Amino acid sequence: MTYETLDTELINILLDDGRANLRSIADELDVSVTTVSNHLENLQETDVVTGYTPTLDYSTLGYDVTAVIQLKVDGTALPEVIARLQDQSQMISVYEVTGDHDIIAIGKYSDTDQMNQQIKTLLSDAEINESNTSVVLNAASEHEQFKITEESEGSRTT
Repeated sequence: MTYETLDTELINILLDDGRANLRSIADELDVSVTTVSNHLENLQETDVVTGYTPTLDYSTLGYDVTAVIQLKVDGTALPEVIARLQDQSQMISVYEVTGDHDIIAIGKYSDTDQMNQQIKTLLSDAEINESNTSVVLNAASEHEQFKITEESEGSRTT
């Protein structure tokens, strides 16, 4: 590992174990704890690392239904509809997209009745013109993050 790749290696260690302590990271990278601390602080200040959160298995918690909801929205209302979707606790992802629809939202529900109720509420919104909902049968991959390589960092420099 070179000093130039330290941030990349640090990110990858955190992807493997977001709870790793600074001493173990420093030992693995063969640098001082102060160096790791300084680089981690820089990654946080530049919003590369934005937090440390647990990854939940929603089905274990009783949220067995995942829905992919595609919405067509009146153009000027897009920011407001996105904000309302973000405020709904069961929406785990909300994307503004190109293509036939304007928004794709992913929601987790305890059952299809709960999902159906939320979709009916969405459709009562005059600014939402159309919806298309798909229920996920099997989550083959979910909550995945990928290891960073120097090439994948794009134009970002640390």
